Amino acid sequence: MGVIIGMDPHKRSATIEVIDQTGRVLDVRRFDTDKAGYAEMLAAGRAHGQVGERVWAVEGCNGIGRHIAHRLVHDGERVVDVPPKLSAQVRIFATGIGRKTDPVDAHSVALAALYAPAEPGLRPVLVEDDLVVMGLMVDRRDELGRARTQTVNRLHRLLLELIPGGAKTFLSAPQARALVATVKPRDLVGKTRRRFVVELITELEGIDRKIKTADKELAALVQERGSSLLELTGIGPTGAARLLADVGDIHRFRDKDRFASWNGTAPLDASSGAQQRHRLSRAGNRRVNRTLHIMAVVQLRNPTPGREFYNARKAGGTPSLMAMRSLKRRLSNVVYARMVEDQNRRDRARQSGEVTGPGRARGQRL
Repeated sequence: MGVIIGMDPHKRSATIEVIDQTGRVLDVRRFDTDKAGYAEMLAAGRAHGQVGERVWAVEGCNGIGRHIAHRLVHDGERVVDVPPKLSAQVRIFATGIGRKTDPVDAHSVALAALYAPAEPGLRPVLVEDDLVVMGLMVDRRDELGRARTQTVNRLHRLLLELIPGGAKTFLSAPQARALVATVKPRDLVGKTRRRFVVELITELEGIDRKIKTADKELAALVQERGSSLLELTGIGPTGAARLLADVGDIHRFRDKDRFASWNGTAPLDASSGAQQRHRLSRAGNRRVNRTLHIMAVVQLRNPTPGREFYNARKAGGTPSLMAMRSLKRRLSNVVYARMVEDQNRRDRARQSGEVTGPGRARGQRL
């Protein structure tokens, strides 16, 4: 790397700092992230050598920095993802009064990229079209699920006021429509409630149709990518798409332990002196953690190896919650092994010139 361009990104602005291999500051500027501001920032970065002589270090490429990191990759630039925790450590140990400003943050990001260890190093940002689409669709699917829950809750509230005892807990749109058909209120308040119930049922039917369509599209995307995650008990189209979209390149994790630490299923060491114990980790990617939790619950409800593992832990005296955490950790290993196998098969297919999916990777590996 000839020069490193550290960036502190925001929604409408981005501050960059350019440093050389010795850490000497070459340039510091702030740009807007609209079309004109981005063009100026790109030109300022390209003024420092050729493509192979510079790298953009962007903080939080899976969060607030994703929109600008993907634009840079699309324009042929090399981009690496600097975790916020890493840049925060650099800022804490830096000399000065410790103020947190955009130029200071950009400087910390650039230094973090400069002094990052060669192994495992910082993750290069690779944009694969099918994974981006998959991530957008699974986010939309989650939104539809939340909207359905809210609609059903409002429906239950009105039905409780309209029908003595209300409706059963797990209520579908056809069941709600059949139930409200038996109610013919004569007063103004009852008629108004019934009208709102009918409107909510119509909304629920529309959401259910969208959810069904989204599940079919996600299943097709997962299969077109060549993933076998759907073969695992407890992982449906939404869970498989969430794993593929959030993980990206599974080889960025050195082993299954790193993957478990990233998804929050690895326990944290809380030992002190002669007392050896571990506690629950609430860190990591909570969306992937939720996917593994759903997988564990489904496996417990069916005669699966996961249920046998759980029962063996319980028989050995392990409390239920700890046995559940152990099961999630074990399922994390299973998912990791399956994703590594799928990725290796996909890489071999790429090397041989075979097409295994619609995705097109953009970006450069360092």
